[in-house]
Amino acid sequence: MISLDRFLFSFVLLVFLVHLCDGRSHFESKVDLKIINGLDAGTDLNIHCKSKEDDLGAHVLGFEQFFEFHFKPNIWGTTLYFCRFWWNSESHWFDIYVQKRDLGRCDKQCWWWVRAAGPCLLNDTNGAYDICANWNVGGSSQEGTGNDTARIYNEIFGGQ
Repeated sequence: MISLDRFLFSFVLLVFLVHLCDGRSHFESKVDLKIINGLDAGTDLNIHCKSKEDDLGAHVLGFEQFFEFHFKPNIWGTTLYFCRFWWNSESHWFDIYVQKRDLGRCDKQCWWWVRAAGPCLLNDTNGAYDICANWNVGGSSQEGTGNDTARIYNEIFGGQ
């Protein structure tokens, strides 16, 4: 009879090997995430991005200026970065990187052009910022995220 320890080790090893053989090398690749101010000339974009583990701080971007950071997605497929964006009297938030949503469409380079209507992702196929999304709203969130994202956002940004 196989022991529980041996079974668990075999199971973990199998999951690890399947993950390695899925055609994508998640362990070695870093994601380059860039956020570019695409608002009107003369309008500064304020951003504050966070994950569960990292607070990337607040930044002010002039027109066509950018904020950029790098990270390695985790092996569990749960990496999430979210940002608050504000300018003039507008204030919005968006899940800027959701691993399950973005894996395959921006594996190494996730560049976002932020417009008043919402952010647009650079399309590697045609070199245009034409993969556009709406801002996250209240307690609902974009595909691939859950209410925990909104709860985290409200706890962190609620008083600002």
